[in-house]
Amino acid sequence: MLQKGVVEVERDITFRLAAEEDLERIVQMLADDVLGEERERYEDPLPEGYLKAFKAIESDPNNELTVACHDKEIIGVMQITFTPYLTHQGSWRATIEGVRTSSAVRGQGVGSKMINWAVDRARERGCSLVQLTTDKQRGEALRFYQKLGFTATHEGMKMKL
Repeated sequence: MLQKGVVEVERDITFRLAAEEDLERIVQMLADDVLGEERERYEDPLPEGYLKAFKAIESDPNNELTVACHDKEIIGVMQITFTPYLTHQGSWRATIEGVRTSSAVRGQGVGSKMINWAVDRARERGCSLVQLTTDKQRGEALRFYQKLGFTATHEGMKMKL
């Protein structure tokens, strides 16, 4: 039995590059969790910074803002950045960031399908490594990524400016 606001998702999930008209839904998903509600601003109109960031991502051939759709509804989002490195013998790597699924489909395997799709996309682009970070406060996310084959091999560090 479904709860109100919950969408049952079967196997029909498609992936495509995000379009500008998807931006409101994307920001809504980014803001829809404990950490996101502190750092995102989902309001009408959206803050200008979101559109500027979208345009920069869209114009960069090494960045892909990808949405996961069930029928025509956007149920997930992630950004994949492809970066050349001198390390690892000059190979490319993919960084997966900003992964969110709609609260209506969490726990239904959508996140797994998204990450597996992103790993396949990295292979298509010739990457030898896929990396991602998750906030230390997101213990469930850490276990989720480990279940998908990711290992915590490095200690990540950030500096807010």
